[in-house]
Amino acid sequence: MVRDGLPEGPVAVMDAQCALCSFGARMIHRLDRSGSVKICPVQTGLGQRLLAEHGISGTDPESWLFLADGRAWTDFDAMAEVGWRSGGWGRGLILLRAIPKPLRDWLYRRVARNRYAIFGKGDMCAIPDPAFRARLIG
Repeated sequence: MVRDGLPEGPVAVMDAQCALCSFGARMIHRLDRSGSVKICPVQTGLGQRLLAEHGISGTDPESWLFLADGRAWTDFDAMAEVGWRSGGWGRGLILLRAIPKPLRDWLYRRVARNRYAIFGKGDMCAIPDPAFRARLIG
């Protein structure tokens, strides 16, 4: 749900044109059985606003942003947090936090900067599943 232009509840802000991010969005949908985690593409006005509010470039976002309970997580920390909250196999992502933060951040930036070359492009907004599309905001 969006109130006053801002989402209520947990929201993952990610690149809707990145095949890896589209896979991540599908995994959120599959693992988060509560249906509470919403997905906001960075290409939307709301996505751009949320990125800017957290100091992330909207023109070439290299960060994955997860917002919940008044807190913000980015990069692998965001993935670990949403995985933990989603439960099931998603909780395994918490192991990312075992990697020292400087190395974790470096690895994330390397993948993010090359995401289109490595994984290609996709379009999460084109996924036909109506239940998935109901999670999309922005």
